[in-house]
Amino acid sequence: MTPIRHNGSARQDSSDGDAVLDAVRDCVLAVGVRRTTMTDVARRAGVSRMTLYRRWPDVRSLVGDLMTREWIAVATGAMPERRPGADTRTLLVDGLVAGVTAFRDHPLFHKIVDVDPELLLPYVLDRRGASQEALLELLAGALREGHADGSVRAAHAGRQARALLLIVQSFALSLRTMTDEDDADLTGAAFLAELRTILERTLTP
Repeated sequence: MTPIRHNGSARQDSSDGDAVLDAVRDCVLAVGVRRTTMTDVARRAGVSRMTLYRRWPDVRSLVGDLMTREWIAVATGAMPERRPGADTRTLLVDGLVAGVTAFRDHPLFHKIVDVDPELLLPYVLDRRGASQEALLELLAGALREGHADGSVRAAHAGRQARALLLIVQSFALSLRTMTDEDDADLTGAAFLAELRTILERTLTP
């Protein structure tokens, strides 16, 4: 545990880290990941390259931390505030559908898909990333609340969380391969309504 006397330093480190990740985001949005260099990031962040190398070995690790920060912010920002009369299942479904929409609208996601899509493949095919682990923890907590209030089908919370993430991840990453905006029944909005139905039916007791 970090001693209390180090809290100011920890806050400063966090602030510095955010400034660096902001700089990475600006670089990636401007030129993509492959054309971003540590020199570019250091210049935008106003720090030396050695400062960067003390925490990140390369641009890929910087982008990995950036994606973790951005995707977790999308997920937590999409979850609605608890409102009178709304059970956990309703809030969870609302948040997941809103999260898919926000993720797909995120400029960093668009840039990576358009310019550097291979960055996403390891997290789809080979392993879970830090953002996925954090999302699983959030989902499992919400599911346990739903089990407690009776609004969510009782099951192993960890397994349910992973299944939900598989569902919403496929919609978030692959939706545009299935939509046809010229057909009212196959628009993005129509598929998001279908996602809502899938989530409701899999979670309803």
